[in-house]
Amino acid sequence: MSNIDLVPLQATLKEFSPQGRAALLPALHAAQAIYGYLPEPVTAEVARALRVPLADVYGVIEFYAMFYNEPVGKTVVRVCADPACAMCGADAVLEAAQRKANSDYTVERAPCLGLCNLGTAANVTSGDRGLTFGKVTADSLDAVFAMNAGEAADYVGGDLRVLTALCGQGRAATLAEYEAAGGMAALKKVIGGKTPPAGVINEVKNSGLVGRGGAAFPTGVKWEGAAKAAGSPKYFVVNADESEPGTFKDRILMEGDPCRILEGAMLGAYAIGANKIYIYIRGEYPTAIERVSAAVDELRQAGYLGSGFDFDIEVRSGAGAYICGEETALFESIEGKRGFPRVKPPFPTTHGLFGKPTAINNVETLATVPYILTHGATAFRQLGTEKSPGPKLFCVSGDVARPGLYEAPFGVTIRHLLDDLAGGVTGGGLKSILFGGAAGAFATEKDLDVKLTFEDLRSAGLPLGSGVVMVFNETRDMRDVLLRLGRFFAHESCGKCYPCQLGTQRQHEILERVAEGKQRAGDVTRLSDVGWTMTDASLCGLGQTAASAVLSAMKLWPEMFKG
Repeated sequence: MSNIDLVPLQATLKEFSPQGRAALLPALHAAQAIYGYLPEPVTAEVARALRVPLADVYGVIEFYAMFYNEPVGKTVVRVCADPACAMCGADAVLEAAQRKANSDYTVERAPCLGLCNLGTAANVTSGDRGLTFGKVTADSLDAVFAMNAGEAADYVGGDLRVLTALCGQGRAATLAEYEAAGGMAALKKVIGGKTPPAGVINEVKNSGLVGRGGAAFPTGVKWEGAAKAAGSPKYFVVNADESEPGTFKDRILMEGDPCRILEGAMLGAYAIGANKIYIYIRGEYPTAIERVSAAVDELRQAGYLGSGFDFDIEVRSGAGAYICGEETALFESIEGKRGFPRVKPPFPTTHGLFGKPTAINNVETLATVPYILTHGATAFRQLGTEKSPGPKLFCVSGDVARPGLYEAPFGVTIRHLLDDLAGGVTGGGLKSILFGGAAGAFATEKDLDVKLTFEDLRSAGLPLGSGVVMVFNETRDMRDVLLRLGRFFAHESCGKCYPCQLGTQRQHEILERVAEGKQRAGDVTRLSDVGWTMTDASLCGLGQTAASAVLSAMKLWPEMFKG
């Protein structure tokens, strides 16, 4: 007989039962907040209430890093030790935190927590409360464990403040502040003036806006595809599962100016004919989840949702799976399944969430939409270059004087971003810059005058990706950097396809030997073969880019890999 009192859970599950399987992740989050973990009787009750096979529920729990089916401490402390935090002493912080672990506190090594500008980062969860702290040191761990450490402030700067005008205040701008700054004008103009959806799509197409999540697909074309697709209902999804090491722009946008993202999503939903909007935010972003949810409530109270503006918005929390940043894996997660990517085609515009026509955009992309529809495509194109129009956000971290989020028009040089905006390289001369995140490539001194545009970076062999600019001075051990990137991909591969599942593990093993100076004969060839096999044969972008930084490093510094 179980001694677990299921009454509180049963009361909670009444809210989720009508949605069935689609409510599985929020139901598991709620259950874990009550009991601290997910024991068998609790799991069985969730399965019964949502009418999901128990085996499937276990499969979901085991897939996501933030769910536990064994007892853990009442408080879980996750310390990031990826490259940017490692440069700030994360290993020492993690070791000190592990020494403090006991039956009340569970300490884990975490993948990137999205505070690369404020390393070392630590996420703390206790019950239904979560906080993420930056600038954590061994001396501040008592306060972090008690969840009362001060929250470090993000630095936000740049040549422009179009998207970030209300960010960097250490709090979220209210709806009233957003409206005073011109916010919601686009929604009122479009819907109040009865601009047809096709007019919205044409304006976005004319602006030349492409996705800012890394794929750079034309936003207007995507919306047009979903609008013309047969089937109903249609869905609009905000991909806020930002998890790329080095990336923190979407977090700062959501925490600083959530109404801008919501207005962009509502404009997109109107354009494709969707009434339901899902915002999927990574579970390691508790502050973003709280502030976006509060902004949704503000919009509802102000009449922007419901009558007159026929939208409903639901905020979903991820549970610790990098792969859910891939759009189809994200759909699977919302549907209450493991976050496995789907084989494409068919594409989301015709067969997306719940098999229905869906448009999905990332946070930064949607933050630009209100500006385009308020000021027009021509004004948008006056920023940036002909082939890369508009403003762009860059996440600068590592060895620079002012790590932070910078907004600039496309077309400025890397040198301008580093020296004029971020204050220059610190701790020695420049060794390299990791561009595009863990799935990116390394730039060096010779690339400093390359312009930050899609076309110029492509010519230089550098991916823009999600705007990551991680700087390493000449004292940094690049073998250690690569090892941490390799560990990240080995940990985050979902395991659906063999090239990625096996390749990321073998890559990590070889990088461990390289970091220890214990290379074996043939490791250079082996590492290259594994990398290109993943690139050519993996199912989705995770495996296809898991070797990008390693292959780039092998080209730049071949001597580093020889025994």
